[in-house]
Amino acid sequence: MKDLFPTAPYDSCAAFSSEYFTRLATAAQHCDLTALDRIIAALKTAIENDRFIFICGNGGSAGIANHSLCDFLKCVRTDTALKPRFMSLSAHTEMNSALANDISYAEVFAYQLESMAREGDVLWTVSSSGDSENVVRAIETAKAKGMTTISFTGFSGGRSRDLADLNAHVDCQNYGIVEDIHMSFIHIMTQYLRMTHMDQDLFGKVKF
Repeated sequence: MKDLFPTAPYDSCAAFSSEYFTRLATAAQHCDLTALDRIIAALKTAIENDRFIFICGNGGSAGIANHSLCDFLKCVRTDTALKPRFMSLSAHTEMNSALANDISYAEVFAYQLESMAREGDVLWTVSSSGDSENVVRAIETAKAKGMTTISFTGFSGGRSRDLADLNAHVDCQNYGIVEDIHMSFIHIMTQYLRMTHMDQDLFGKVKF
């Protein structure tokens, strides 16, 4: 498969880490960073209009979704008047296991949206493959409800790359690198939201 990495073992972890960071930098440089401007605009609109932002993902992407809750509810609020309404649909083990067991794993996110989401809210999916069935179903449900949809994807992008209204794509064939850049995108956007809404005199005096 084109651009697979690694394709052979390395003699040391140091050598592998050097190549990994080179590949990480190359993948980041080839991302369309203007996509982040479009996503930021949608998030600002949602926050300003008191809309809910829902995020979800599976596996490592669930970890990214859950981590983002901390960044939106703490980082974005620090030194600003912003108060995002933000929820990770991946965070509720009891709910997700019940839905997976009793209904279908494909419906674990869509089912929650059917109850909690409203027109004008935002759904944000994180999926390296972009093709996880529960992520695709969540986007389809969100669009039917009149929500704005955002997807983070890697590899070929899968169905969610084109299905979502807005997409940030990492053109890379390594899960770790895709997930590293997805998490970096969240850090970048939350820090950007904070810096654009805080007292400019605080720059150089507070930590980000």
